[in-house]
Amino acid sequence: MDNLVENELKKYGTILWHWAWLVVVGTVLGAGIAFASSRLTTPVYSAATTLLVNEAPSSGKTADYTSILTSERLARTYSEMMIKQPVVKAALESLNRDPSPDQLPARINVNLVRDTQLMVLQVESEEPQLAMDLANAIPSAFGGQNAAVQAERYADSKANLTKEIDTIKAQIAGRQAEINAIGTPASPNKETELARLQTELTQLRQSLAYLLQSFESIRLAEAQSTSNIVVVEPATRPIIPIRPRTTQNTLLGALVGLMLSIGVVFLIEYLDDRIRSPEQIDKVLKLPVVGLIAKMGNGYHGQGKQQLIAMREPRSPVVEAFRSLRTNIQFAGVDRPIRTLLVTSTGPSEGKSTIAANLAIVMAQTGLKVALVDGDLRRPTIHKLFNQVDRAGLTDVILRDPGQWSDLTLASGVPNLSLLLSGALPPNPSELLGTKRMQQLLDYLHQFNDVVIVDAPPLLPVTDALVLAPLTDGVVMVIDYGSTRIGEAIQGRTQLDQSGARLLGVVMNKIPTGRRGYSYYYRHYYTYEGRDQTKRRGPKSGNGRRAAGAGASGVPADSALEPSKGQIKS
Repeated sequence: MDNLVENELKKYGTILWHWAWLVVVGTVLGAGIAFASSRLTTPVYSAATTLLVNEAPSSGKTADYTSILTSERLARTYSEMMIKQPVVKAALESLNRDPSPDQLPARINVNLVRDTQLMVLQVESEEPQLAMDLANAIPSAFGGQNAAVQAERYADSKANLTKEIDTIKAQIAGRQAEINAIGTPASPNKETELARLQTELTQLRQSLAYLLQSFESIRLAEAQSTSNIVVVEPATRPIIPIRPRTTQNTLLGALVGLMLSIGVVFLIEYLDDRIRSPEQIDKVLKLPVVGLIAKMGNGYHGQGKQQLIAMREPRSPVVEAFRSLRTNIQFAGVDRPIRTLLVTSTGPSEGKSTIAANLAIVMAQTGLKVALVDGDLRRPTIHKLFNQVDRAGLTDVILRDPGQWSDLTLASGVPNLSLLLSGALPPNPSELLGTKRMQQLLDYLHQFNDVVIVDAPPLLPVTDALVLAPLTDGVVMVIDYGSTRIGEAIQGRTQLDQSGARLLGVVMNKIPTGRRGYSYYYRHYYTYEGRDQTKRRGPKSGNGRRAAGAGASGVPADSALEPSKGQIKS
């Protein structure tokens, strides 16, 4: 289980390493967009005023749950009222600013401080001075409007008392004037009149005192029943904008870009149905991978090139991969020797001809006599690889009588390796390759060679390879790393099975060497193999050469590659 998790993590790590450039580009792009948008955004400043809700006294009643709920509701009510248009309009008018709701130059918000009677009035604006002024003006405007609303409840009572007080004061003034006019009474009637006036004056003064006391009681009741707000901490002029937060936005943009790019990477990998690993071949095709060939460059894989890596660089790790392929093919023929091998691919330009030519060379270097037949009668390539002129070949030989087949192959320049080129291209390649004469030709080549390798056309475009496959002892299908699609490989394998071919396995070709992944496995494997081969070689003799076991290219001859007893050599 741990190994499975470790392999999955390595797989994901390999994918991310392969697409590291896209992840980096996505991250940088996200950060750049966030940074640019933050720099282009107009800065916003915030000023805050702390307010205390001054609740009216509760007439000496003990605070209970109801009074607490009333206090909380009052605070919420005030917080909503302060951001309404009448209050904001009055505050803007006091600042000589346009009070139009459509031209509101600020954003206003009120937050209650939990478990207290405090609230914070916050004003956001692109102008720092306006943010401060408006944050201080709104509480004043709200206090005035709230006091006016509260005063309306006692306005009628106070007006009636004021009218009565004015009337009483007028009567008192009149009585006082009459008393002053009598002065010192000169007759009993004047004394009686003066006493009456003094008694009425006293009664009027008592009534005035009572009315004044009632008026003051009303004013006291009004003051005690009016709730209002008190500024605890006024707003100050902000210096640092609250938005945009350039650093934070840049980091978030980089994070978003990173996540999106990773998502795109895994989406691409999920939708990509190209074969990129031996595990895919084993899982989808149920076939063994008999060879892992690294990408050799345009000089070796391209058409029209005249150099083969097995000839030019026999000690290259890529050539070691061909030797491993050679050994695996021979191991597959322990019970049934592989004397005729067909090399094909699912589609064109997958390197089948290069694989066939280099495989023929490494087999010939072990001492086996090998014949390489160019069975691609549509786009022949073998003559280009070996720098030969394709004047006569397979098509010309098939048209001859078997008695005239002597000296039908050409020398390749590699010891033990002969070539049979394609010859003139016929109009009907499939019918020509499916004749009995083709089977007789392969049998004839067996008499003089240990192994016959046939380079066949791709499977999907034409049926030539399906016609040749039953005539051979085994078929190797070449798959281009990162190019061959899973559906194409499945279709090619199905066609080979239906034709009755003996499919030995798959060769994965053009594996990149500059990436972490299979290139790492490739180098590690062949480094180990090289050390193992060194141990198996005999001790050097006095002249510095190996005493025994060396093959044609300095590589030890593999016993599995020696001709079997039933084979005929010329």
